[in-house]
Amino acid sequence: MKRYLLPVMLAGLLTACASGPVFPPAPAKATDNASWYYLLGPGDSVSVFVWGNPEVSGSFTIRPDGMMTMNLVEDLPATGKTPTQLAREIEKILARYIQDPVVTVMVGGGVGPYSQQIRVLGEAAKPQALNYREQMSLVDLMIAVGGITDFAAGNKASILRVVDGKPQQFGVRIEDLLKGGDVSANVDMRPGDVLIIPESWF
Repeated sequence: MKRYLLPVMLAGLLTACASGPVFPPAPAKATDNASWYYLLGPGDSVSVFVWGNPEVSGSFTIRPDGMMTMNLVEDLPATGKTPTQLAREIEKILARYIQDPVVTVMVGGGVGPYSQQIRVLGEAAKPQALNYREQMSLVDLMIAVGGITDFAAGNKASILRVVDGKPQQFGVRIEDLLKGGDVSANVDMRPGDVLIIPESWF
């Protein structure tokens, strides 16, 4: 998360605790998620298949610095690329050693870059950072973090989201969703969202 988002996030957290919902409701559907592609990140395990060349193929891990080392290829930048983009990069490098290489890259254990992870802060049962998954919704996120604590002000929660390069904050009604069963309170999540669940003051 970029540094300039931190003051905005903290300010939003304090505001949510001090008063009722002051943020516009989060859009129910994330229309721009149709163009989402999984991007590789540090810690991802990738399987590289070089057709007709099993001695070059294998499973490799992307290092914390975003680089990957495989047979015949050292220090290849991998983070922030789709598996297909990485495959094309590997083909270009292997072309020095192999005639017309054909490469396929598959993700074994998906972690993804920090920019696409969803973070849950505050009064969640298990605050944490989670990998975004296609069509992930607020209820999916709540299941993953074990719901909210008894001290949470669930209906004063908010999502911090970057829209067109600018941070924006949207209100969500977690208590209505989890305890009231109000499905209209369920909203789509987006890569990079930060969910802030403040503590109730009473």
